[in-house]
Amino acid sequence: MRVRNVAATRKRRKKVLKAAKGYWGGKHRLYKTANETVNKGLMYASVHRRLKKRDMRRLWTARINAAVNTLNLSYSQFINGLKKAKINLNRKMLAEIAATDPRSFKHLVKAAKDKLKSKPR
Repeated sequence: MRVRNVAATRKRRKKVLKAAKGYWGGKHRLYKTANETVNKGLMYASVHRRLKKRDMRRLWTARINAAVNTLNLSYSQFINGLKKAKINLNRKMLAEIAATDPRSFKHLVKAAKDKLKSKPR
């Protein structure tokens, strides 16, 4: 008599079908199609976790650029001026400051402009 280990098979299949809950048609009922869909979904999830970081950095850069352009400075000059002024704020924080506290952001822009105007020694 051969050993079938039905309990483990049922547990594995139930896990996949539970993960496929909410999918349309046979994708949440049939094990084979559910398994394919769940695996593909997991693959997309891991890829998009990395893409999310890229997208957020682009968004922060766009927000900083928009705020800096209103104060007659380009994004690249602003970042360069901040580095020369030794102001170490990441783009996420700069975008947050630009959106919520324009007065503080003007001070940062002024500091960057002052360092750009001063001649290097």
